[in-house]
Amino acid sequence: MNSDQILGAFILVGSIIGVVVYAVLLYYIPIWTLQVSAFLAVVFAFGILAWIGYTLATTPPPKPIEEVEKEVEEELKKLEAETKETESEAKEEKKS
Repeated sequence: MNSDQILGAFILVGSIIGVVVYAVLLYYIPIWTLQVSAFLAVVFAFGILAWIGYTLATTPPPKPIEEVEKEVEEELKKLEAETKETESEAKEEKKS
């Protein structure tokens, strides 16, 4: 077995153990288990929302499409000029 398969086996066994422990806790102390589970679910959901909000707040806005189009046109013009130069140089070398 390679390391990924071993890790997968550990995750599988850990998940099964987690389900069994949760079921036992629900049987013996149901109110406490449900309260903790609900609290952790809410914390997880708000944590994801906080992460999304932080990412949106700290990411710089994208460039306007007009600015990007101008940059692309300039690059195309440069490439066309370079292509014409290399073609003219190749023609001159053939003449020589």
